[in-house]
Amino acid sequence: MKRNRGVAVLALALCSALALTACGGTTKDSAGAQQNQQGGSATADPNAKLRTGLKVTYLPKQINNPYFTVVRNGVQQASGEIQADFKATGPSDASASSQVTYINTAAQQRQDALVLAANDQNAVAPALKAARAQGMKVVTLDSDVAADARDVFVNQVDSSEIAVKQVELLSQAVGGSGEFAILSATANATNQNTWIGVMKQELAKPRYSGLKLVEIAYGNDDDQVSFQKTQALLQAHPNLKGIVSPTTVGLAAAGRYLSSSEYKGKVALTGLGTPNQMRAYVKDDTVKAFALWEPAKLGYLATFAAAALVSGQITGAEGQGFTAGTLGKYTIGKSGEVVLGPPTVFTKDNVDKFDF
Repeated sequence: MKRNRGVAVLALALCSALALTACGGTTKDSAGAQQNQQGGSATADPNAKLRTGLKVTYLPKQINNPYFTVVRNGVQQASGEIQADFKATGPSDASASSQVTYINTAAQQRQDALVLAANDQNAVAPALKAARAQGMKVVTLDSDVAADARDVFVNQVDSSEIAVKQVELLSQAVGGSGEFAILSATANATNQNTWIGVMKQELAKPRYSGLKLVEIAYGNDDDQVSFQKTQALLQAHPNLKGIVSPTTVGLAAAGRYLSSSEYKGKVALTGLGTPNQMRAYVKDDTVKAFALWEPAKLGYLATFAAAALVSGQITGAEGQGFTAGTLGKYTIGKSGEVVLGPPTVFTKDNVDKFDF
């Protein structure tokens, strides 16, 4: 991929929204794509070269979450390939408003792009809108925000596809019938709620008439809270046959509890997890199968989308395309969404083939 060797011309603008004082710069690349100073929008030029020296901030839901550490690796790799200045920051908890300060700081530091996994689609929206008004491009991944608060959303998989897959794995694990519970992340997590909504629709189909959802619990993407919620679910529902956890923290915590409890082999567990976290539980038969995408690729793709936005190659409009390094070409879909690809199902047969 060619890189723009020109020196970008930065222009400062005064802004006051949410006490943000520094504004992102405007550039005109070698192909002539000019950014709009007021809204940060641009006229797309697919032939524009990627700018070098971009300043990219990665803001995960939690800085100490193993899953988001893997995503960070992808962001960092892509940043290196496009010669961007990369930094990672974020809260230690996944509360709704915990990311606002970090968004404000990124804008004040004149970051060109923010790659964000949102804890809440609405709580962070005002800060993101103010930052975008100053020129910073916003790419969300994993969990989206309101569409008018970001430029592009990089979805790990098609939401319906991953939700349907989890119901399928659960049904297989419990033999097609019985009570089960969902152990989710936070009550306001956009992706979790989207998947759960699709799962409920799928459960209404005749082939899943034997399955009964008895409770949705929230572990707040905290290992110890998720561990305790698993215990509480088992105590509250003596006929429970399965748990599905659409969050890596919850799945690992539930696996740890079940593996050393009287419920091992009696209560099935599936959901979304990383091979490295779940390997031991697969090998000791606590978990038969679980699913996920490759998180590093998610961060990698989002970073190239951010670079394409800053460089004027895309604006986030449906139908626009860009090249994401070694992943190849991607096209923006409805509402500014880009989909990474289908999920992978991990079992005892293939879990050792993956290292993340």
